[in-house]
Formats: sequence, structure tokens, C-alpha cells
Amino acid sequence: MSEKVRPIAFYLPQYYPTPENDEWWEPGFTEWTNVAKAKPLFCGHNQPRIPQELSFYDLRVPETRERQAQLAREAGIEGFCYWHYWFAGRRLLDRVFAEVVESGKPDFPFCLCWANHSWFQKTWDPSKPDKLLIKQTYPGEEDYVAHFNAMLPAFKDKRYMKVDGKLIFGIFNSDGIPSFPLMKDIWTTLAQKNGLEGFWFFGLIQKEDRVAGACDKGYDALVYENMQNVYDSHCPELLQIVAHLFHRPTALPYKKYVNKSIKFFQNHPDYIPCIMPNFDHTPRSAFRGRILKNDNPKEWGRLCKETVQILQNRPEKILFIKSWNEWGEGNYLEPDTKYGRRYLDECKKAFLTR
Repeated sequence: MSEKVRPIAFYLPQYYPTPENDEWWEPGFTEWTNVAKAKPLFCGHNQPRIPQELSFYDLRVPETRERQAQLAREAGIEGFCYWHYWFAGRRLLDRVFAEVVESGKPDFPFCLCWANHSWFQKTWDPSKPDKLLIKQTYPGEEDYVAHFNAMLPAFKDKRYMKVDGKLIFGIFNSDGIPSFPLMKDIWTTLAQKNGLEGFWFFGLIQKEDRVAGACDKGYDALVYENMQNVYDSHCPELLQIVAHLFHRPTALPYKKYVNKSIKFFQNHPDYIPCIMPNFDHTPRSAFRGRILKNDNPKEWGRLCKETVQILQNRPEKILFIKSWNEWGEGNYLEPDTKYGRRYLDECKKAFLTR
């Protein structure tokens, strides 16, 4: 049983040019491309959101990664959960994490979450057709073995985070992977053959109608991110359609998200909480984007403190934060020009002050 809360922040490794992004979008495309061109879509809309002390960084620069780890550590965050992309043997956006493993730096804990979804052009540019860029498939046993072996150096790294001695590994599309029990058995066997105790697999849940499917797969834990349910209840589909016809985004007040999330996690002790400091998808999807409006450090601090309190009586006190640096979704803890380090300061108060 953990004695203190373990905050883990999801981490996006998208901030450097790749051949695939050069081909699919434009030469030099990164997450910053959409962030920099974002515009306010209504009165009081906080866009563009501009990074402050870390600037528009390139994650190929080791000093940037060290600085990120320092800021997170000072805020009481235990480690980063890197988004991991594996497409039947093909790895995308893997350079940053590979360098973290190979170099041994930064000396900051980490784990992985497999972002096992197909990529579509429309996800990043709604003006484009819904073109499939790369398809997520599950070839079977041989691919699971290859996947494990490719990540084995990370699994053996002393920085890799664990629960009861088992490696933390997440699945983004938790109910979409048809053969997760097979993957779980193969990886558990391979881990033990390599001197590891096994895995603590978590499935990420974003909608209530996916809980049953994920439960049937045999995950060790379900990590619940409550924003989509709260958003859909506040902005029903018809309202979203009408708003889009008039080129207006729909928005959920951040305070309502905070209140609903606190109540939800109080009443659902079987879920690992995943909480959000902010969210604004409009840099990627313009008026089709979802927004948590009027987000602010004070309400974020309240959400952190209340969630920590909720976790005090639970055997496993893991808390996921989405996210550390998803700037294209307006979803980040890193300092920006409006609030500086105030979101991180609230983390520090909640996670380190006792």
C-alpha cells in the first residue's frame, strides 16, 4: 500500500520534426505549428497560449528535457507517462523516449502508455478529408513478442515506475484492443523470463459506455478521465451541431468540470483518477474543438487538493494528470505567458505540503 499520493503526468513527445509529419503536413511540422497560429474564437477566449520559460522548445535538446524534469519534480510530480506509438512493428515519435532511455537522463521516473489508435488527417486539420494516415492493427502473438523486446531496455531501466514491483503500462484505447488477454499473458511470461516481476496494466477510460468492455479485458486498473462525460452532459450533441453550423465552439465551464470530477471520484472508488488542469482543442480543430473555459490555477489547485484527499483512504494512491505538455489541446502544466508557474505552484501545495 502506498503511503502518499503518486502524481503521474502524461507526456507528449511530439515537439520535433519527423519524416512522417513532413510528408503528411508540411516540412518541419510539430505540435507548435498549430499552437502558434491559434486565434481567439469568441470574446475572452484564451488563445493563443504561448509557452513562457521553456519557450517553443525542440525535444531533441537534452537540456530542455532536464528542465522539464526539474520543474515537474519541484511541483511534486513523481514521473512522466510517455505516450508510446507502435504500429505492428513501426514506431513513431520514438526518438525522444529512446534518447531518454539510452542516455540515462534526465534522472526522473517514467512509464509508458500505448496510444493504440489509428491516425487520421482530420484529427489535426478538420478542413482536410478524413484520410487514414496510419492504421492501428493487432497482428497477434509475434507482434506482441516484438513489441515487448523493443521496449525491454526501458522496462529494465531503474527509473521505470512500478506498482507492487510490477511495471506500470497503459493502454489508451482500452476496450479497442481485441486480444489484450493474449498480450497480457505474453508480456507477463516474457517479463518473468527477463528477471522482471510483471506488469501493472491500466486501461484508460474516457466514456462510461466503454467501462464494461475494458473490464472484460482483465486490466489491473482503470484510469478514468472524466471530462468527456461532463462535457457531453453540458453540451449535448444537438447543441454542438448547431454551434458548428455557426462556426462557434462549444465550451464547458472549468469550475463545473472540477465540481463534477470531485463528486465522480468520491463516488467511484474503483477508478484511478485522471484530472485535467485545462483543455482547449481549438488550435487543432478550430470551432469544432472542445473547450474548458475560464480554467484557472485556483480551481486547479482545488481539484488537486480534493483528489488527494479522496485518495487518502485508498490502497493505491496513484493520480494521473492529463497532461504535462499537450499544448495543441490547450492541456498542459508547463509555464505559459498568462499564469507563469502558478499551475505548478498549485501542484506543489497539493502534492508536497502536508
